[in-house]
Amino acid sequence: MTLLLPVLVPALTAALALLAGERRRLSRALSVAGAAALLASALALFGAVWAGGPQVTQLGGWAAPYGVTFVADLLSAVLVVLTGLVGLAVAVYSLGGIDPARERFGYHTLLHVLLMGVCGAFLTGDLFNLYVWFEVLLIASFVLLALGGDRPQMEGGIKYVTINLLASALFLIAVGVLYAEAGTLNMADLARRVPELTNQGLVAALAALLLVSFGIKAAVFPLFFWLPAAYHTPPAAVSALFAGLLTKVGVYALLRTFTLIFVGDVALTHTLVLATAGVTMLVGVLGALAQRELRRVLSFLIVSHIGFAVLGLGLFTERGLAGAVFYMVEDIVVLTALFLASGVVRELAGDERLDRIGGLMERSPLLAVAFFLPALSLSGVPPLSGFFAKLALLRAALEAGQYLVVAAALLTSVLTLLVVLRTWAEVFWKPAREGRWRSVRVTWAMRGPSLALGLLPLALGLAAGPAFVVATRAGVQLWEPAAYVAAVLGR
Repeated sequence: MTLLLPVLVPALTAALALLAGERRRLSRALSVAGAAALLASALALFGAVWAGGPQVTQLGGWAAPYGVTFVADLLSAVLVVLTGLVGLAVAVYSLGGIDPARERFGYHTLLHVLLMGVCGAFLTGDLFNLYVWFEVLLIASFVLLALGGDRPQMEGGIKYVTINLLASALFLIAVGVLYAEAGTLNMADLARRVPELTNQGLVAALAALLLVSFGIKAAVFPLFFWLPAAYHTPPAAVSALFAGLLTKVGVYALLRTFTLIFVGDVALTHTLVLATAGVTMLVGVLGALAQRELRRVLSFLIVSHIGFAVLGLGLFTERGLAGAVFYMVEDIVVLTALFLASGVVRELAGDERLDRIGGLMERSPLLAVAFFLPALSLSGVPPLSGFFAKLALLRAALEAGQYLVVAAALLTSVLTLLVVLRTWAEVFWKPAREGRWRSVRVTWAMRGPSLALGLLPLALGLAAGPAFVVATRAGVQLWEPAAYVAAVLGR
């Protein structure tokens, strides 16, 4: 039952919030309580996985590979905990950051449907249900993105919907052909059957198809253009939710399938991932350098640092995978914190153009800290968590002899530092333009989550030793998936 709670809790919360209708106070209370319950259930699941290894539930009593399988290894459990953390931060932030009109149109219900879809994607044990959970979270994200009906939202939403529907279509085609060839879609069963298939050329083609599909969802080069066109348009609470979780589901799908199923032609698939990672880093940060709006800068930085998250997969070593796990944790926390802080900046300054903002260091020093720490962590400055995550990846790359991608990562980190220092100086350090400050009072419902998440990179950096124990163990499970397969198939 512990394994199903991270899916059942947000499902129940979404249903109750829907039944609450226009009783705004009730729906808000349900949303925060449901998010807190999700985090608690995620922590319980993590404890069970840490103590007892991969946890498996076969729905309806049907043994794998015939039934619907839910499975949690350490990677899944860690990501579900982060989903609960982000969900709680966004739910609290939404009490001050979401207007009553959006709440009346089902914002809190959609928030928890999306959290349910994300947790389902992290916990499912077969490819078809991974597709189903992708569609659940994407449908919720489509509506959240367009909720409010502003012109920029609709323009960004059209691009977001179109490209993600294309990715889903490619995913479904690959799933259908794979089932016809292997006779199963259970991922543990596929790990055993795919290497035995006679038509390995078709397997390579399916791997390429899934690389494109998951690459679109993860926003890697050259499939990323939809993200900076869409993520800056909705309210900051929605942007933060998307920035922290949605692309990471794509990265998770890449990590799961290309360490468990498609490992027969590593020289082709993983080298392609490695090259894509290096280019994604550089293109994303160069795009950020060219932007003059706060959330557009952050959107391009999402793209850039997805490159770091998939770098460990491209290296395909035990150290590389451990570094990828740690970097995903760091990236989820940092990007959620930055987007939440950007929403507070928007409330205080009334604008997001860097040349129209200034002086916020004097007006809100805590906000300056809440932005500065995760921004420096994104750049890899010690002793913040981003430094240790990048150090792990760079060491793995050096050990693998991948000097070109190391150079790309170092250049990206330097350029990221330039971007975030320029952005912080524009927003917080330079004097405010006369008359640009707004007489608004930003509630602690918005400030609190921004500050709490903003301090986490420092806490993670100071606790890098224990954090790396968890990441290393998760990396070992990805590198040697025998325990995962045995837990699911029972043999």
